[in-house]
Amino acid sequence: MTKAELKSENRITKPEGNPKPEARKGRGCKRLRVTRHAVSRLRAWDFGIRHWAFRLLFFLPLPCCAPVSAQDSVKPLTRLHAHNDYEHKRPLFDALEHGFCSVEADIFLIEGQLPVAHQRSQVKPERTLQKLYLDPLRERVKKYGGRVYPAGPELVLLIDIKTDWKTTYPVLRETLKGYADMLTVYHGDATQTNAVRAIITGNRSKTMFAGERVRYAAYDGELEDLNSDAPASLVPWISSNWARTFHWRGSGPFPQEEQQKLKEILDKAHEHGRRVRFWGAPDYSAFWRELLADGVDLINTDDLDGAQKFLLTQ
Repeated sequence: MTKAELKSENRITKPEGNPKPEARKGRGCKRLRVTRHAVSRLRAWDFGIRHWAFRLLFFLPLPCCAPVSAQDSVKPLTRLHAHNDYEHKRPLFDALEHGFCSVEADIFLIEGQLPVAHQRSQVKPERTLQKLYLDPLRERVKKYGGRVYPAGPELVLLIDIKTDWKTTYPVLRETLKGYADMLTVYHGDATQTNAVRAIITGNRSKTMFAGERVRYAAYDGELEDLNSDAPASLVPWISSNWARTFHWRGSGPFPQEEQQKLKEILDKAHEHGRRVRFWGAPDYSAFWRELLADGVDLINTDDLDGAQKFLLTQ
């Protein structure tokens, strides 16, 4: 065979003896088909998960995952009283956000309305007892199923009458009557406890309630009422100016004779089921600590944040 014939034969037989490129191409196509099938199944699986997640999110009740607001989680503190609460930036709401279970509002009677202010010169027509306190409290009571705090204790609304009670109380009584659905109400000696207890202080007299078969408020007693036979449903509190009875201002040890005098006041009040509050007193932690240690029921304070932090650490 000549050299030319050998070259011709090699050109013809070389492709037949090397099938690797075609085989590699076949195996590559097979891998591609498997990969596409797997991707298709993954997409179907992902769609199924998204579908059921959507149904769970929008169609099933998930109370355990509901967001909790700051007000929902605050701890109610029954020994804190917000003195002159209306002077805070947000009357009522600031106290509630700090867990206070007692707030104070001073009222005047002006042209048939009950504006809230400390001085008559500070009166603003839009700042009434209803708008600052009664209406927001009613909304909150509805929100929390009949309580000011979720499953919480009764809240006290201490109403300080600044004008003559003889003209102011009748208007106040009719106003409170309109909120009887949330107020503690008194039928004779029987008490129907509710979300909010109104107690009247300032210019007041027990004779205000004369002849009433149904009351919508109680009376804030004084030291003179310690030996009174009036039921706790009528006089649930005893309030007094600290400086009227005591000289100690929280610096140094509490004098023993004054401590004994305080004990006598508390014993008499508690014997009749009354709580004790002192106003005009020092307003800082060393004094609060002594009051709590001696058994005083309420800390009268203007320092919402400080009193809350103090009590939560006791």
